[in-house]
Amino acid sequence: MKNFIWLVIGVGVGFLIAHEANNTRQGKLFFSDLDTKAREFGEAISDGYRKREAELRDALGDVADAGTDTLGGTTRP
Repeated sequence: MKNFIWLVIGVGVGFLIAHEANNTRQGKLFFSDLDTKAREFGEAISDGYRKREAELRDALGDVADAGTDTLGGTTRP
């Protein structure tokens, strides 16, 4: 419980410091740059996920097509 209280205090103090830093010109530039980098990172992760998902779907489609060819053009019920 004691560690949780210190965690809450640390988060609160960090929030106050970030809020005060955001009121300065340099702070706004820093947080703007941080936001841009975080968005780019998120987009890169999302794009990678979509590409990998498409690769896996294509691979599964190839497996399904091979199974259909093996069964003589029929599919399982």
